[in-house]
Amino acid sequence: MINLFIGASIILTLLSFASLYRAIVGPTVADQVVAINMISTKITVIIILVALILGEKNYVDVALIYAMVSFITTISVAKYLERGKLF
Repeated sequence: MINLFIGASIILTLLSFASLYRAIVGPTVADQVVAINMISTKITVIIILVALILGEKNYVDVALIYAMVSFITTISVAKYLERGKLF
């Protein structure tokens, strides 16, 4: 079972690099924001898989905080792109 988690982590890491290409080259800013959101979601899953591999429950808390920060960042960037200001 651990080998499955390690394999999934490696695949998600490679897919994160593929998403990084879209985040850098993206034709529009919206595409870049979506790519960055995909990367942060994959990293959250990778952190949880590492927690399962190592048996550390504290990493799940780190993954949840990372997901919340990523969500707030995505919403803030989308609001800035739509209105031109945050407040």
